[in-house]
Amino acid sequence: MQSHATPSAKLTFVATMLIFGTIGIFVRWIPLSSGVIALTRGIIGMLFLLAMTALRRQGLSRSAIRENALALCLSGACIGANWILLFEAYRYTTVATATLCYYMAPIFVTLLSPLLLRERLTARKGLCVLAALVGMVFVSGVPASGLPSLSEGRGILLGLGAAVFYTCVILLNKRLHDIGAYDKTIVQLGAASIVLLPYLLLTEDFSALTLTVPAAALLLVVGIFHTGVAYAMYFGSMSRLGAQTIALFSYIDPIVAIVLSALLLHEPMGGYEIFGAVLVLGSTLVSELPQRRES
Repeated sequence: MQSHATPSAKLTFVATMLIFGTIGIFVRWIPLSSGVIALTRGIIGMLFLLAMTALRRQGLSRSAIRENALALCLSGACIGANWILLFEAYRYTTVATATLCYYMAPIFVTLLSPLLLRERLTARKGLCVLAALVGMVFVSGVPASGLPSLSEGRGILLGLGAAVFYTCVILLNKRLHDIGAYDKTIVQLGAASIVLLPYLLLTEDFSALTLTVPAAALLLVVGIFHTGVAYAMYFGSMSRLGAQTIALFSYIDPIVAIVLSALLLHEPMGGYEIFGAVLVLGSTLVSELPQRRES
């Protein structure tokens, strides 16, 4: 059944996507590998939320965690696998191509939600998702730079793999019930960190790592704000939104990232990218108009 989407839940989810969209600006200035940053953000985010629950004297609901343990652990593992595959995709293909592949996830969610969650797929919602995908093609710069070569096939497969795990995160979280946002976020970030640790032990030379004070400060911001706070908002609002709405709103994240990179990092943003951004945001708005009228 489709969740009852409240205006506050939509605003919270949009705010979360805006936060996620700014993470690239911070990560750009942290002189560590993507894998190390991912593991550190997961651990810091989890510890921050544990400290918050202790300060609020609420504690974790062990009964709720036990009842949802399987879905929580699977979702957390999918977050870790999602981060790994996306970071690896950047090594073998361009950021634009990896982003395009990764944001196939909302398409997967929208197509699977009628089968797995019994959400009705309307013609307008389906057309809006397709419009958003076309917009992402333009945002990613594919029309300007051309199709990727065959040598980038591995990066494309890794990006699609990341999209599959992102889809699993959304669908698994729709299966959770009677559990607080802090409880579910702490467990999932912990599971993601457990998945990332062996990967880093096999691929990273920890003896060569160096961390300056400014980089440590940025890492704390990414871990606390972009992970602990943002994921608590993300998972907290997700339970009150339909999977198809989540899928459409997820496109706000890459649009914000690309716009900020153009404004703050002076990365090129031409007519194709601007047209794509308008198409994505416009389709997101149009997809939600019927729900506003009905409410």
